[in-house]
Amino acid sequence: MSDSLPASMRAVIDDFTEHLAAERDRSEHTVRAYAGDMESLAEHLVRMGKTQFADLDLASLRSWLAAQRSRGRSRATLARRASAVRVFTAWAARSGHLPADVGAALAVAKTGRTLPGVLRAGQLEAVLAAAAQAAETGDAVAIRDWAVLEVLYATGIRVSELCGLDVDDVDAERRVVRVLGKGRKERSVPFGAPAAAALDHWLVRGRPELIRTAGPALFVGARGGRLGVRAVRDIVAAKVRAVDGAPEIGPHGVRHSTATHLLDGGADLRSVQELLGHASLATTQIYTHISVDRLRKAYQQAHPRA
Repeated sequence: MSDSLPASMRAVIDDFTEHLAAERDRSEHTVRAYAGDMESLAEHLVRMGKTQFADLDLASLRSWLAAQRSRGRSRATLARRASAVRVFTAWAARSGHLPADVGAALAVAKTGRTLPGVLRAGQLEAVLAAAAQAAETGDAVAIRDWAVLEVLYATGIRVSELCGLDVDDVDAERRVVRVLGKGRKERSVPFGAPAAAALDHWLVRGRPELIRTAGPALFVGARGGRLGVRAVRDIVAAKVRAVDGAPEIGPHGVRHSTATHLLDGGADLRSVQELLGHASLATTQIYTHISVDRLRKAYQQAHPRA
C-alpha cells in the first residue's frame, strides 16, 4: 500500500480487506484486486485535498472513474472498479466509515458482451491426441500435461480449482471429482473414460516420479511442489498453439469449450450451470449465444437461401 496515504485511510482499507477475506470469504486474488482499487481511489481523494474516506461523495467517485478512463482503461476495467467501489461504500456505510452509501447511485456504461474464444471439438481432439502421444514416451511431465488437459476439458473446472485438487478429491470408481469452487462451495463433477485413463496413468507412473513437497496435491510441478496456475496456463497455451488454425486460448478457454460442446451436444442449461459452478444461470447463458452464433454461421454457409 502506498506510504503517501493518511493513516486513517490505510486503516479503513485494511479493515475492508479483512472483511472481504474473513467474512465474505473472497479469494486472495479478489481481495488483492479490491485493495488495489481502493488504494487508487484513496490516492485520487488525496490529490483532491481530501484526507479521509468520510469526505467521499458521488462526484469524487465519478471523478476517479473519469481519470481512469482518461488513462485508457477499458470499459471492462472501469465496470470492475465501479463494482468494487460499490462493495466498498456499502460496507463502509454499514460499518460507520461513511455517513451514507454514496456508491449506490454510481452507474457506468455496460460492457459489451464478448463471446469467449473456444476450440472446435475437432481441434480439442487434436490437442488431446498430441498430449496423449507425448505421454507415451513415459516422461512424467508429459504424462501430467496429458492428464491436466483431459481433466480440464472433461470437467470444465476453473484453473484455480484444478490446481487446488488433492488426490483424495478424485473418486476413480465413480468417475467424479470433488471441487472446491468460489465462495468455498463444494460440488461434484463427473468425468469420462479418457480423463480416467489419463489420471490413472498420472497417478501410477507420473506423479510418483515428481512428488517431493506437494503433500496431497493431485497435480505437481517439475520440482515436486503443487502445480501452479501460471504453469497450467503455459501447458494449455503450448499445446493449443501446436494445432493449426486453433485460436489462442488458456485454461479458461478450455472451460468455455467444454460448456459450448455440452450445449451443442444437447445438455440442458441447468446441468451445465451446476457442472461449471455458476451461481447464476445468467452467467451460463452466454454459452447459448456461442452455440447460436456457430449455428448462424453454418446456416449462412450451407443454406441455399441464407
